[in-house]
Amino acid sequence: MESPASEIRDGMLIEWDVPITMDDGLVLRADVFRPPQAGRCPVILSYGPYAKGLAFQDGYPSAWQRMVDEHPDVAAGSTNKYQSWEVADPEKWVPDGYTCVRVDSRGAGCSPGHIDPFSPRETRDFYQCIEWAGAQPWSNGKVGLNGISYYGINQWQVASLQPPHLAAMCIWEGAADWYRDMTHHGGILSTFWANWYDMQVKTVQYGLGARGPKSRVTGRPVCGDVTLSDDELRRNRADFGNDIAAHPLDDDYHIARSPVWEKIRVPLLSAANWGGQGLHPRGNFEGHARAASADKWLEAHGIEHWTHFYTDYGVKLQKRFFAHFLKGEKNGWDRQPKVQLQVRHIDRFVERHENEWPIARTQWTKFYLHPADAGLARAPAGAAASVTYDALGDGVTFVSAPLAAQTEITGPLAARLFASSTTTDADFFPVFRVFTPDLREVVFMGAIDPHTPIAQGWLRASHRKLDKKLSTDYRPYHTHDEAQPLKPGEIVPLDIELWPTSIVVPAGHRIALTVRGRDYEYAKSTGARLSNFKNELRGCGPFLHDDPRDRPPAVFGGTTTLHFGPDRQAYVLVPVIPPR
Repeated sequence: MESPASEIRDGMLIEWDVPITMDDGLVLRADVFRPPQAGRCPVILSYGPYAKGLAFQDGYPSAWQRMVDEHPDVAAGSTNKYQSWEVADPEKWVPDGYTCVRVDSRGAGCSPGHIDPFSPRETRDFYQCIEWAGAQPWSNGKVGLNGISYYGINQWQVASLQPPHLAAMCIWEGAADWYRDMTHHGGILSTFWANWYDMQVKTVQYGLGARGPKSRVTGRPVCGDVTLSDDELRRNRADFGNDIAAHPLDDDYHIARSPVWEKIRVPLLSAANWGGQGLHPRGNFEGHARAASADKWLEAHGIEHWTHFYTDYGVKLQKRFFAHFLKGEKNGWDRQPKVQLQVRHIDRFVERHENEWPIARTQWTKFYLHPADAGLARAPAGAAASVTYDALGDGVTFVSAPLAAQTEITGPLAARLFASSTTTDADFFPVFRVFTPDLREVVFMGAIDPHTPIAQGWLRASHRKLDKKLSTDYRPYHTHDEAQPLKPGEIVPLDIELWPTSIVVPAGHRIALTVRGRDYEYAKSTGARLSNFKNELRGCGPFLHDDPRDRPPAVFGGTTTLHFGPDRQAYVLVPVIPPR
């Protein structure tokens, strides 16, 4: 590749394709956006596979259009030529005295090498990029990490290595635990990653060269100057979907791609999305709770996965955080409440500050499942009974009476079930739902899907073993280190984590728990699609569990029975928040 070009445009000094040499000699490429005047600035850095030169509008046109149509502040104050998917817009950061560095990860965009997403090799590269940026003559020595999803997930990993120049990080909707948050929900394989790899990584692999997209700013290929054959490209990347499927337990493969919580000590802002069921909220809540950082804040919001990172709301929050830790500004961030929530109502969000998560005044409330009338009630069920359903089917739903008063539910949920199967295993997909008085379901524009339910959980019965140290009543934590097959007809207790949520349920509405044998569906067909996903969006977005290799009918296609009685009180634990 040619030497990096340098130019001043749109009020920034831009260096294109700057080389950063790794410890094995491989050269990664970065774009550097900095103030034209001399001086040392703090750095906002991102490292990832989506091709630094590919404009948001070109790579993800449907997501971009929805965002700017509904949130015009995103596009205001910028030419938007340098907007890229899930990273900061330098036109909104450089004028405030920051240098923005975007690095194409190994094997992606303009960086050669072998692609292996979230691998230890990638994490070492990321560490070295941070240290490179912190030592440049234009850097004040303080590096902040900022970005969405991939560009947030890998922050947890690299912070575990404690790079000396890392001074703060903002993890915006970034999952953390490679097994529990991402690849195997409750032990059930998620097919998202194999499809994501096809749609969002292979499409910008280094070596596509002239066959790949071009930068709307420079006109140059965003996937390098070299054009490789399909066979050469295949040899230069991991067989990602099959690699994941080959590791059904939380083994060394997953552990090497997950954070080491006690080693994360850097100041952090963790921003979760209530509607990110299937990928994004859990890691943000777990990370905030478990990271060893003394200075850590949690924020939670709604709407689409990418939007609030770019709105004035999100950018102002990020800038206050980074100005305090990267510039030493006395801007009041040290008095910022530790938790900032956009509490979800049926028709709006209301901001509220709290001091901790879960909220200390939570009234942990059990709603018991009643088989006789498919009810959900505060009183335990009575006599012994059972309900049977197709193990791969839509399951059964338990619905409450109309709520007598407005009720806020904000926090993690958990379900306790007693179940048996006619086979040696069964998958459980509990869904916490809300219905209007006339029994229409209340769903939301989630992080990805426009018909997202209130909360979801997952558990494979053979993965029911709990980690006694890490489990709480409101967050069962499974070891996933061994499979414990069922004996047909054997009744076993199951404790199932449902990911955190927020909803203020109006009086007269009903809450419900559905226990399914497959992914939730709002409707068989919705017509909703996004350009970067293969499947129609029917309630779970792209976060599906439909790989037949993982759920063979001989093992998972029997019938499942839920059991009830005085010594088998099934319930869902709900975090009810009383008014202050």
